[in-house]
This record gives sequence, C-alpha cells and structure tokens, in this order.
Amino acid sequence: MSGQKPYRLDNHNTKKGIMFILMAAFSFALMSIFVRLSGDLPVMQKSFFRNFFAVIFAGITLMRSGEKFKVQKGSLGDLAGRCMFGTVGLVANFYAIDHLGIADANMLNKMSPFFAMLMSIPLIKEVPGKFDWLAVAVAFTGSAFILKPTAGIASLPAFIGLASGFCAGTAYAFLRKLGNRGERGPVIVFCFSAFSTIVAAPFLIFDYHPMTMMQIIFLLLASLGGLGGQLSITAAYRSAPAKEISVFDYSQVIFAAFLGIILFGEVPDRWSLLGYVMIIGVAILRWYFAKEADIKHHNTGHDA
Repeated sequence: MSGQKPYRLDNHNTKKGIMFILMAAFSFALMSIFVRLSGDLPVMQKSFFRNFFAVIFAGITLMRSGEKFKVQKGSLGDLAGRCMFGTVGLVANFYAIDHLGIADANMLNKMSPFFAMLMSIPLIKEVPGKFDWLAVAVAFTGSAFILKPTAGIASLPAFIGLASGFCAGTAYAFLRKLGNRGERGPVIVFCFSAFSTIVAAPFLIFDYHPMTMMQIIFLLLASLGGLGGQLSITAAYRSAPAKEISVFDYSQVIFAAFLGIILFGEVPDRWSLLGYVMIIGVAILRWYFAKEADIKHHNTGHDA
C-alpha cells in the first residue's frame, strides 16, 4: 500500500515564493514613493520613464534567447488585452499616487486580485464560489471607507485609483490566460513595456516638462523599482502557486504606508485603516480557507 505524502505548506518553494513576492511588494512600494518624489510632472511623462528600463532589459533577454521575439500561436489577442489594460491601470495608478496618500493609492490598486477573480468569469470561464463572492463584497465595502464618499459622490482621484485596480486585475486575468498557453515571461514584459512606452511617447513630444537632475534620478529609480517588482513577482509565481503566496502581495500596502509616514508624514486616518484591515483581512481568510481545502484534498490520498 502506498499513498500520497501529507501536503506541507512549509516546503522550500513556498518559502522562496513568499520571499520573492515580499521583494516585489517592497519594490513596487519604492516605485510609488519615487513617482511621488519626482514632483509635479505629467502622468504620461512618469509612465514613459517607468517602463524605460523594462523595455531594454526584456529586449536584451529576448535577443539572447533561442526563440527571440517569437509569440505563441493564439496569444496576440490576450497580449493586446494585457498591454491595454495594464497601461491604463499604470497611468491611473500614477494619477492616484499624485493626488491621494501613498497608502490609499496603493490600497485601491490592490483591489486587483478581487477584480481579477471577477474578470476570470468571462475570460477564463472560472466561476467563483460563495465565499469568494462574500470576499468581493467585503473588499468593496473596505474600499468605500478609503474612498470616503461625500454626499454620495467620491473624489475623482479615488475613483481613478479604484479604476487602476480594475484594470490591473483584468490585466492579471489576461496574464493567466497567457501563462496557461505557455507564453514566455520576457515576451509578456517586453510587449507590455514597449506598448506603454509607445503610448506615452507622443505626450512627451507635445507636453514635455523640463526636469531637474533630481527628478530624472527619481524617475529612473522608479523605473528600476518597477522592473525589480516585475522580475520578483515573476520569480515568485514560478516558485509556488498563486493560492499559496498571493496574499503576501498585500504587504505592499504596509510598506507604502510606512514609507509614506517617514517621508511625507502621511498618517492614514481611522477610516482608511479600517478599510485596509477589511481588505487585507478578507484576503487572508480567502487564502486560509483555500489552503485548508487543498490540504484536505491532498491528505485524503488514494491507495495504489
């Protein structure tokens, strides 16, 4: 008689995946900080520099690969969806960063996992369970505390911040489809970064604001932070399944809030904190119950 070994959560790959996703969260938090420090510059100008190093790095990586820029058959439509929604989400997130507190902007952007779940219904034909729907309802309630609507109308920057989460979540759904097809990571990164750069370039031509040396340095650092985040999160999801590590992506909110307090004196108010607790809390619960179900499934085993 032989059965399956008990499923263990503390395996090496899971620990490595958690480490990488924490690195990604910190990198993206740094990116947000450097975008804010770059000062009063057009959002599209910031977006252009955000993708500058990513285009170069991904391009060099593809040129040195055996398949170079070859795209998997049937991937073009999903690549286009990932590029378009990802670019709009990036620009919306930068706008929110400039007009909201760092922590608030990041938290609204971190609604993306829940939007990804919703958009997986039409894109991947995955229907969420009852607890997943409850998680979405709680997450939206938490976002309302961050939006802090007045007389039924929330601020434009806050809604744009929420839109960044929707676009990012939709882009992640397209990413999942591309991953299921076996599309290479460097191809996805290059296409997204190149598309975002091309979209932003005309705005630089017609509305370029001269920059000081410090602004250039901050934008280059933001680009490096974004690149580090992309590389780290790619490594994270290669190391372990998303269900085991995705919840740790919410640590970006903690990193951003901590850096925002130190650099800008931005202390989130009690309603924002309540919103953070609700969204992060429901994400942890959703992850926990999924893990419990997975452990039960693996530990049942079958006699051979």
